[in-house]
Amino acid sequence: MITIAEYLLTRLEQLGVKHMFGVPGELNLAFSDIIEDFQKITWVGGCNELNSSYAADGYARVKQSLGVNLTIFGPGELSAMNGYAGAASEDVPLLHIVGIPSTTQQKEQSLVDHTLGDGRMDAFMNAAQQITYTREILTKKEEAASKIDRILIECVSRSHPGYLALPTDLITQKISSDSLKFPLSRYVTQNDPAAEKFVVDRITELFGKSMALNEDAVVLVDLGAIRHDVVKELYDLLKRTGFPVYSTPMGKTAIDETYERYGGVYWGSVLSNPEVKKRVESASIVLSIGSFLSDFNMGNFNYNIQADRLIELQHDRTNIQDIMFPGVGMKQLIPKLGAQLEHLCDVASKIPVPKYDNILPQGGTEAITHEWLWPRVGQFFAENDVILAETGCPQYGIVDVCLPKGSVLLSQMRWASIGWTVGATLGACLAIRESTPRRTVLFVGDGSIQMTVQELSSLIRVGVKPIIFVLNNSGYTTERLLHSESEQRKYPDIACWDYAGLLRVLGDFDNTLSRSYKARTKQELSALLDNEEFGKGDKFIELVEVFLDKLDAPWALKNWPKPGQV
Repeated sequence: MITIAEYLLTRLEQLGVKHMFGVPGELNLAFSDIIEDFQKITWVGGCNELNSSYAADGYARVKQSLGVNLTIFGPGELSAMNGYAGAASEDVPLLHIVGIPSTTQQKEQSLVDHTLGDGRMDAFMNAAQQITYTREILTKKEEAASKIDRILIECVSRSHPGYLALPTDLITQKISSDSLKFPLSRYVTQNDPAAEKFVVDRITELFGKSMALNEDAVVLVDLGAIRHDVVKELYDLLKRTGFPVYSTPMGKTAIDETYERYGGVYWGSVLSNPEVKKRVESASIVLSIGSFLSDFNMGNFNYNIQADRLIELQHDRTNIQDIMFPGVGMKQLIPKLGAQLEHLCDVASKIPVPKYDNILPQGGTEAITHEWLWPRVGQFFAENDVILAETGCPQYGIVDVCLPKGSVLLSQMRWASIGWTVGATLGACLAIRESTPRRTVLFVGDGSIQMTVQELSSLIRVGVKPIIFVLNNSGYTTERLLHSESEQRKYPDIACWDYAGLLRVLGDFDNTLSRSYKARTKQELSALLDNEEFGKGDKFIELVEVFLDKLDAPWALKNWPKPGQV
């Protein structure tokens, strides 16, 4: 026999969870005791529940598996709700565990702490249900194992967050451990053989006609390829067929950006590199893998790919020229497509692909600008870096930077909750610590870091060593540019902080664990980036405060199009 808490932790460990995030409170203290005593999972307390949910999100994205956040009923879970809403928006498997009042208190509608005072014990659970898709509330020990297993399988298989409520009186109840002999795994719904064969044959026919007419065909990769675990299958298809491949902003680093058939980022008709725009929009067939629709990802809805040229593969359906085939998912479909299309490799491999590289502009003043900054840090990046780009200028700037082999880009481009990257960096660093050492590099604006700055203290406390660039442009530059009337208003302004002094204030009191710098000119920043002692990511947390003009911004933000603009 085993306690319900131990059963849950064992299941999490079987799914690869080694770090668990959260904030302790009276309704999860008994569970917290058991977590701390559980040898195979390390507890990581956050400064608040929102930051901890961001950390669990970053952890899940790096590992491409489950992240876990623990809060209490009421204030704790509501604080975390924004975090798992972002996970829901961007298909991140995140389990939110909530310590709730005992089953007796719920039945009697006791007016205990953290209630609304009206006896409703399900108000917050119902709010969570609008976001998390999968919800389980333990009510009796006999059902605990099956409910835990179900929600975990749903989280990892659908790549969505789930909500699990643990009443205080059930945590230490004993249940059978027999089912733990059978580890859980991600399920993939099997395609209907007849429907799948029809889809494969139809796609093969369309590609064959395109090649026979000497027309271009391209592959366009989006975030769903990462979230729904088809990157390996996708690489096999690309190498067997030789078709050119491009990515969307959200799909960036799904494909190695040094791959010889990778042409760059398609960001709609207005923001794309002209050669990328030409190649994608003139192709007779665009094979889209795991598309994620959003205004940012689509260049404010400025895609110019007509339905009669588009084949869309998703984890649970296929769409061919606007005809839907539900239940034909890409995990099993892509290998069969690769086999069927392989005979086109000689022709497909001759389709031209634009050169994708970082070009550093020359001349100008010594003032650091976004036009210069992003290709310059592109030269600083190294193979296998994990790079986090915050909502706002970092997000717009990183899209066109060619990233090294093995790099991973984390950016919350659809949910876009400012401050997300600071907490996510904590989770990312700890996920990396579990495997092969690699650098973590964070780009965050001054307005964003003021939202979640406390978590810098957690980075210090757990001993991770990210490289942090704080872009100091005196407030909310994105808002100033997206809404021209904001330029002369006061509301985009924020308080001026000494960002280079933050690490000392937040825990490194004697400056032995961190190094901080300020860069006001191109020469100062270049000298730092070229310094062999800087940016190793193994001895110190390093923070660089980079000064920019408050109205300077990446080209894409300055030229952000209107919907439907061509």
